[in-house]
Amino acid sequence: MLEVRNLHARIGDKEILRGIDLTIRDGETHAIMGPNGSGKSTLSAVLVGNPLYEVTEGTVMFNGKDLLAMKPEERAHEGLFLSFQYPVEIPGVSMTNFMKAAVNEKRKAQGLAPLSAGEFLKLMREKRQIVELDPKLTNRSVNEGFSGGEKKRNEIFQMAMLEPKLSILDETDSGLDVDAMRIVAAGVNKLKTEDTSVIVITHYDRLLEMIRPQVVHVLWQGRIVRTAGPELAQEIQEHGYEWLKAQSE
Repeated sequence: MLEVRNLHARIGDKEILRGIDLTIRDGETHAIMGPNGSGKSTLSAVLVGNPLYEVTEGTVMFNGKDLLAMKPEERAHEGLFLSFQYPVEIPGVSMTNFMKAAVNEKRKAQGLAPLSAGEFLKLMREKRQIVELDPKLTNRSVNEGFSGGEKKRNEIFQMAMLEPKLSILDETDSGLDVDAMRIVAAGVNKLKTEDTSVIVITHYDRLLEMIRPQVVHVLWQGRIVRTAGPELAQEIQEHGYEWLKAQSE
């Protein structure tokens, strides 16, 4: 599904990614861990096409297509989704209208007719139940006045509505209590299929106990320095990243 080779990226004059190699196949869940400033969020931003970051070297193929040649909206239409660490508020735009526009734009890119009002509302009801999102929230402006947990549930609700092929969860567990984290994780697990994949970016193994990855990568100073199974997350939680650095020397 995703093939990243020797990816280098910078913001301004500062190089952040220094040669990322990453392969994700259909149906796989990967976790990316690493200390602050290692490049985790930068990697997610580059993959979805954030214009603040400049790719200086490397290639990224997504289902056989050159991802780096696509505009951000084209990447979304191809099936790439990012759940933000800090979801923004969009005053004056209701969740219902926001999601209807997003869903129908994706359908348009796929050559499909837009959903009717009845079809769309039925879809919203079905997907809302996955993350136990309060129906009242869909009538409010996007994320306006939402609690931290509600914002994160809303992100997974959007993921459910758009049915992406590859979902990137950028520190979705940040600021969540245990109950909210369980609901978010349950939603992610329910949406997982043999044809879709997930990248979970996190500092801790707590979320990974709920969303079980097959592969864990450690990003350090812009490079992936260790790749192993889920046991790697627990070792990092017990010993820290400095332990991993010592193991590599």
